[in-house]
Amino acid sequence: MCFGKCARCIGYKLLILAFFCIIANILLYFPNGETRFASEHRLSKYVACLHGIIGGGILIFLPAAVFIGLEHDNCCGCCGHENCGKSCAMLSSVLAAIIGILGSGYCFIISALGLSHGPYCLSAVEQNWVYPFTNSSGGYLLEHDRWSECREPRNIVEWNLTLFSILLVLGGIEFILCSIQVVNGFLGGICGVCCNREEVRSNPGEHSVPLFPCHGSSSEAQFQ
Repeated sequence: MCFGKCARCIGYKLLILAFFCIIANILLYFPNGETRFASEHRLSKYVACLHGIIGGGILIFLPAAVFIGLEHDNCCGCCGHENCGKSCAMLSSVLAAIIGILGSGYCFIISALGLSHGPYCLSAVEQNWVYPFTNSSGGYLLEHDRWSECREPRNIVEWNLTLFSILLVLGGIEFILCSIQVVNGFLGGICGVCCNREEVRSNPGEHSVPLFPCHGSSSEAQFQ
């Protein structure tokens, strides 16, 4: 089925994106490769949301695995029609895609908030650990001369900007791919059911096919 191949392609892409989301989120904990800021809890509150690890990572692995398995689904189907079973599998993939949409949406929203709120750092102006750009509504991103207000961690603005932006983009792509699979799953399931009904109508004498044809066919082969 072409719908299954499309789902499998989406699944592999999601696996790659989820892996990079997890890596980016982990790096947010270690500005400039230093671990002391994480142990001292001197990082942005949005880093602790684990939006890349949970939202863009773990919650994406599940639908990715489901999508990859759709192309080679060996379900025997129902009433002797294999397409019926595959149609059910395609429709069930919509639920997995919705989980992916929720996870990627969480990753996207938290990344946007992290960029808008700015980093938590030792301010050269207030001489204290604060969010110096919290009232700028993201305007600080275009005011490079203000970035030096953060004394520690060093280059924290650039660090957060890079990683949160990566997570924002990855989360957005994951959201789009899962949304595509929702449409693909519906179309694949509905088209499979319609094709199966047409097959039944064109072969009215085949209604006596056993409910589980796979087992029946194997026993007949042994009898012969």
